[in-house]
Amino acid sequence: QVQLVESGGGSVQTGGSLRLSCAASGRTFSRLGMGWFRQAPGKEREFVAAISWLTTTAYTDSVKGRFTISRDNAKNTVYLQMNSLKPEDTAVYYCASNRAGAAHSRLTDYDYWGQGTQVTVSS
Repeated sequence: QVQLVESGGGSVQTGGSLRLSCAASGRTFSRLGMGWFRQAPGKEREFVAAISWLTTTAYTDSVKGRFTISRDNAKNTVYLQMNSLKPEDTAVYYCASNRAGAAHSRLTDYDYWGQGTQVTVSS
């Protein structure tokens, strides 16, 4: 069992920045693969970024160069630094973990999910 709690969402203007955090508990965090997904109103949940236990990273094309995923194993926390935000980044952002320890991009590869945090970017 893994419990995930996201924080750091909010409202910003176009071009602004936010840093999301996801605190994990319940299993050896350092061996988990961690991912960030998002879901906009009326749309399916989609992959944003992921990091493996070896710190290999993966990003969806639309956020490359703007978002950075990182992890701090001492704090059992994964981060998503989001810069140059655009209105199309508006969504609920979810943190997820996988026991394989990989930087997976498919939703079905993840075992546990957080409750989500809202990010709103206004023009």
